[in-house]
Amino acid sequence: MATSVDTDTSWGDFLADGRAARVALICLGVWLNAADSLVTTTVMPSIGRQLGGYAYFSWATAAYMVGAILSGATAAGLSARMGLRRAMVAAGLLTAVGCAMSALAPGMLPLVAGRLVQGLGAGWIVGACYAALGSIFPARHLARAFGLMTAVWGVATVLGPMVGAAFAGGGAWRWLFWAFAAQCFLFVAAALWLLPEDAPAAQRAPWTQLALVLAGVGLLGAADLTGRVTLALVLCVVSLVAFIAAVRLPPRGEGGLFPRAAGDLTTVIGAGYLSYFALAAAAMGFSVYGPALLQKLFGLSPLQAGYAAGLESMGWTVAALAVAGRRDAWHGPMIRLGGVCIVVGLAWLALVMRTGPVPSILSAGTLLGAGFGLSSGFTGRRVIAAAGPEGEVASAGINAVRQVGNAAGACLAGIVANLVGFSAGVSQSAAQTSAFWLFALAVPLAVVGALGAWRVGAPRFA
Repeated sequence: MATSVDTDTSWGDFLADGRAARVALICLGVWLNAADSLVTTTVMPSIGRQLGGYAYFSWATAAYMVGAILSGATAAGLSARMGLRRAMVAAGLLTAVGCAMSALAPGMLPLVAGRLVQGLGAGWIVGACYAALGSIFPARHLARAFGLMTAVWGVATVLGPMVGAAFAGGGAWRWLFWAFAAQCFLFVAAALWLLPEDAPAAQRAPWTQLALVLAGVGLLGAADLTGRVTLALVLCVVSLVAFIAAVRLPPRGEGGLFPRAAGDLTTVIGAGYLSYFALAAAAMGFSVYGPALLQKLFGLSPLQAGYAAGLESMGWTVAALAVAGRRDAWHGPMIRLGGVCIVVGLAWLALVMRTGPVPSILSAGTLLGAGFGLSSGFTGRRVIAAAGPEGEVASAGINAVRQVGNAAGACLAGIVANLVGFSAGVSQSAAQTSAFWLFALAVPLAVVGALGAWRVGAPRFA
């Protein structure tokens, strides 16, 4: 019979037994990734003007994404082989090096190299934070831990544009990268202070899985950079095949990048990973093109459009924190309700994004985010619980699968937008056409993700 301690999901118990300081460490690690990606997007136009590298403008974003996906997929293995403490320290130092490279860059190509190194380090930091969840928190607190990590993203969404705008003038953008480097050293110091020294595990490196992930990352990066729609689609599809092969490949002995059941869609882990990937990919159209469509079709300013699109993150954060402390009986229904909300939110956007009204668009975006908030944390808890001794690998795999979903969704949204004429400029006609098809074509993918969530939410998996 469970004791009151076993079922206590309060904030007080969540932060007890020395967990409060480690929660702060994890939040700082997530902040470094969230704020960097959001703030840097704001200052990139200033960087392009000063360095004269608009031809390589998208390369800086793609380089960060490629590095983050690659390192996110290998974070659990790195933590196991180096020990969590050493892995976090190494990841923090690597990110600081990337920040310094970007701050000192004399041109766009050196900046792209710095962004690649930053992405590698930041991906390892976040992946290590996910891997640490299972060892730091009891199972009853995992949903709240996921909710808190989501809240950090919500804060970054609100503060990102303002911080970026403060550094956008003249050459002040270089100080932004130095500021992030300083935060990386703070993260390193906190990891050395708060985490115990743990012995690395002797594991065989999963070279085949690593090669497949590397190939998939490279193909996705190439798809993001090519201007030819057909080639981008082919590269995107082939990259997904490589990722699926990596997930389904059974590891030899210990040390696989993903849990053994990750490729079996009849299991909680396989269905959970499917839902994370498909739902993340389906929602990316709103994140990538929502601000541009709101500016063109409804006359919103760039800052207003950015915050309007940011309502998705706010809906995610508020919903995640609102349900994080719910008892076990609520977990399955919340997972299923979240999947349904995401499908309805995308269908709603397909109906109103072209003609409005704006409050209806904002409501649909908020519902979309709330769906993730309702389901994501509880899905993660069930995935980690089902993995047993592979819990750390399963937890880090959540971040990797979601990163791949975001990248694939951005690539697919770009293909759809270019097919309807977005590549020639944000004309009124292209905006109106893409405002429907970006979301209508995402609905079937969201349904696939919702079906995965429905399976994870089944009572037998409680």
